Amino acid sequence: MIQLHITDLSGTERTITVAPTGTLMEAIRDNGFSDLLAACGGCCSCATCHVALAPSDIVLAPASDEEDELLDSSDERSMGSRLACQLPLMPAMDGLKVRIVEAA
Repeated sequence: MIQLHITDLSGTERTITVAPTGTLMEAIRDNGFSDLLAACGGCCSCATCHVALAPSDIVLAPASDEEDELLDSSDERSMGSRLACQLPLMPAMDGLKVRIVEAA
């Protein structure tokens, strides 16, 4: 099990404990965070699962060209921006801090 620290749109942080399976989008959605829209269901076609990851030592795969293009459409893109649907959970993500970004 891993712990993720999720901050919703109101600024409230909640820690969830999940198995390192599936995607970050599924973990957030399945733990009651209704702020994460994930309108396309994880197909990397809408950018409504935009999150900002706090700086950390966790090494993640770089964003694909498709993910990068979708993130470019967001006025809220930042250095830590990713699409939660494109981040498979893994044990190394234990302690990751994530902020949900408002969907455009």
